[in-house]
Amino acid sequence: MIKLILLSMRPKQWTKNLVVFAGIIFAMKLTEPIFFLRTVMAFFLFCLVSGSLYLINDIVDKKQDQQHPKKRLRPIASNQLSVSAAGFTASIILVFACTWAFLLSTIFGLCLLFYLFMMLTYSFFLKHIVILDILVIALGFVLRAYAGVVVHPGLTASKWLLMCAFFLALFLIISKRRHELILLDDKANEHRQVLLEYSPGFLDQMVAIVTSMTVFSYALYTISRETIEKFHTHSLILTFPFVLFGILRYLYLVYKRGQGGEPEIILLQDKPLLINILFWLILVIIIIYNPTPFDQFLHLGTD
Repeated sequence: MIKLILLSMRPKQWTKNLVVFAGIIFAMKLTEPIFFLRTVMAFFLFCLVSGSLYLINDIVDKKQDQQHPKKRLRPIASNQLSVSAAGFTASIILVFACTWAFLLSTIFGLCLLFYLFMMLTYSFFLKHIVILDILVIALGFVLRAYAGVVVHPGLTASKWLLMCAFFLALFLIISKRRHELILLDDKANEHRQVLLEYSPGFLDQMVAIVTSMTVFSYALYTISRETIEKFHTHSLILTFPFVLFGILRYLYLVYKRGQGGEPEIILLQDKPLLINILFWLILVIIIIYNPTPFDQFLHLGTD
């Protein structure tokens, strides 16, 4: 049963919770042990809460998941794991996680509690409302990023960080909706009723808009006065090509390879994309913590 519960909590998707580390990376606190430890605990708590929400979501969507070619194999949909066992486990984990969250920080606890409330509302109601269904999930990413900041007393969240997290999440979610719609075809409404309100053309337009917003919001972030004054460097713009490549590579995988249904798997299994993300992260950390060589390079280029 433990194995089935863990499988239903979908640990592969916990990579989404890594966004909580963005706060200490861009606050230049990554190398400070106390900040790193508190962020690790925040990540762990979000993994517990998101895993419990997957259990609850699978209970609510049991009949719909049984119509999906892949999701019908999940423990709850396939009747390997009982609804009562899954519900009891989710309740215990949520009580434990929320209690620990408030012990870490009251603001962080409230943030986690709001995330839980929002996602429960999504599971039972909001996921049936067109457009709002994808906006709520994107806001979940923003809350993770925000929580990664407020878990540390004294740190404040950058509006640019939250904006970039929101648009990137929207980009991934809309791509996933498109993949579901095309994969299920005429059975789409049996799996997710709201898919009837979407069409490939409509989703393609949304992808185009959100892709532009994602790229431009990051570009503006790297050259904003707030960013330059905070990090004392103009060099963060050098990380932009990696972001652009990552977005274009993901579009290639969605439109040419027919992927996009499982973003967390793509990010871990597509080698060009994974290498690109690692190089971007390394470059960001180097520039933030030691910007002088890059500033000298940019200065020479403008003489």
